[in-house]
Amino acid sequence: MSYRPANAIDRLILPLDVPTVEEARVLVKETQGLVGTYKIGMQLQFAGGLQLAEEMAKEGHSIFLDVKLLDIDNTITSAVKNVAKMGMKFMTLHAYPKNMRAAVRALEEVGNKDLCLLGVTVLTSMDEQDLKDAGYVGPTADLVEQRAVDAAAAGVGGIVCSPLEAKAMRAKVGDQLCIVTPGVRPKGSAAGDQRRVMTPYDAIKAGSDYLVVGRPIYAAENRRAAAEAIVAEIESAL
Repeated sequence: MSYRPANAIDRLILPLDVPTVEEARVLVKETQGLVGTYKIGMQLQFAGGLQLAEEMAKEGHSIFLDVKLLDIDNTITSAVKNVAKMGMKFMTLHAYPKNMRAAVRALEEVGNKDLCLLGVTVLTSMDEQDLKDAGYVGPTADLVEQRAVDAAAAGVGGIVCSPLEAKAMRAKVGDQLCIVTPGVRPKGSAAGDQRRVMTPYDAIKAGSDYLVVGRPIYAAENRRAAAEAIVAEIESAL
C-alpha cells in the first residue's frame, strides 16, 4: 500500500508539543486546513493525549501517534494491535528488524491496511558524537541506510530520518517507503535541539514525503501565517 502524500498541505505534519489537551485543541483550531497530519508525542500522551488522538481521529483528523515503540516481540505485537483500533494514520517504532517484523505481523493479523508504521532510523537530535557515546561505530549515514534497508525488508510503510539523509534513502529504497523528516526549519529559524536540519524547500527537493515542523509554527506569534508560509514553500518545491 502506498502512503505517499497527495499535495503540499498533506505533506505538513505539525507536532502538538504543548503541555495540555486544551492548548493542543487551540493549536489545531488555529492551523486547521493548513496541516495534513497532527502528531501527538510523549509530552502530550502523558497529559491525556492518547484519548485526544482517538477523539481527533473520529473527528476526521489525520493523526500521527509518535510512540517510538521498542520491546519484546509479544509486547510489540499486542501494543500495535491496540493502536490499530484507534484510527491512527502513522505510528512510530524503532527500526530494529525484530521490532518491525513483530509490528507488521500485528497489522497483518488484524487486517489493518490503513495504519502506516514508521521505522525511526536515527533521531535527528543525535550527531556522530552522540552515536559514539551510545556505542555505535561508523558514520551516521551508514546506520540510517542499514535501518532503512531493514525497514523495507520488514514491510513497514515508511521511515523517519533526517532530511540530510533523505536523498540517499530515496535512492536506496525507491518508492517502496514513504520518508518522514523531522529537523525541518525555515530559513532564520533556530535549530533548537535538532542537529541535522534543512529548510522545507530543500527537504522536499531531497526526497522527503512528509515534513515534521513544530516550533516554527507553534511558537510563532501568528501560527496560521507560519503554517501558510511553510505550505507555500513546500508547494514551490513540488
